[in-house]
Amino acid sequence: MKPVNVPTELINHLCRTSVLSASQAEHLVTEVLNYYAENSQDFMVRRHAELQSLGFNNKHIFDVIQQELTERRFSGPHLSQRQIRRVIYG
Repeated sequence: MKPVNVPTELINHLCRTSVLSASQAEHLVTEVLNYYAENSQDFMVRRHAELQSLGFNNKHIFDVIQQELTERRFSGPHLSQRQIRRVIYG
């Protein structure tokens, strides 16, 4: 996880408007910022490993990743399953 500079003002706001402690709010914000900082290549490699650990075969995994790429925050060209496979395996 990359170190993230979380503004104190944001932590204070979350503490005032929720039941989160300062450390919980900071952890939550850090997780969200890291989630959105992930690039498409890192996402594909991470997601492949996650789905593989759940027992899915590559055909299914590539279908899922191909669909999930269209739903993520980062933009980029439509990737074929072959291109996705190349990113994951080199």
